[in-house]
Amino acid sequence: MLCSSCQKEIAQGSKFCCNCGARQPDVACAGAPPCVAPPKRLMRSSTDKKIGGVCAGLADYFDLDPTLVRVLWLLAIFCAGTGLLAYVILWIVLPLGPTPVRACVPPSAAQV
Repeated sequence: MLCSSCQKEIAQGSKFCCNCGARQPDVACAGAPPCVAPPKRLMRSSTDKKIGGVCAGLADYFDLDPTLVRVLWLLAIFCAGTGLLAYVILWIVLPLGPTPVRACVPPSAAQV
């Protein structure tokens, strides 16, 4: 696949060019059903959590900054008082999100 901006070779299905950073146009997969992102699921975060990952999971679901959600949650706890109960219930009910897989870099490649 070629970048629409700099015309350099990039990985198939890339949304951004790794060379120039340009956003790539969305194209349907050739000969396959249209590429559709799976629906979002509300889950606790397994990577960006301070206590239980509830605020980071909500922030990811609603595309917000996790710090903003944490501040709003603290305000709900101090002002209304029911925020703590809601947090504990969501901590119990929401499933833990998948842990992202990190690529292993061989020691020889990391030293170069």
